[in-house]
Amino acid sequence: MKELLIAISSGLVEKPEEVTVDVDEINEDGVIVYHLHVAEGDMGRVIGKQGRIAKAIRTVMRAVANRDNQKIMVEID
Repeated sequence: MKELLIAISSGLVEKPEEVTVDVDEINEDGVIVYHLHVAEGDMGRVIGKQGRIAKAIRTVMRAVANRDNQKIMVEID
């Protein structure tokens, strides 16, 4: 999952070497939180107009997680 998030995000940004993902432990609700970090200048590229790209990234990640019976959340930091 972490590698998929990095692959998706790296294709969107100008500085793919600065894309990192931190993964939290499963919380009390059974949700795994992925924290996506990109360069300051690339935040707009990852979020998109009105958050459309961020929403699409979250949708793809949730679809993959559902296939594996997991609950995830993606936060863009």
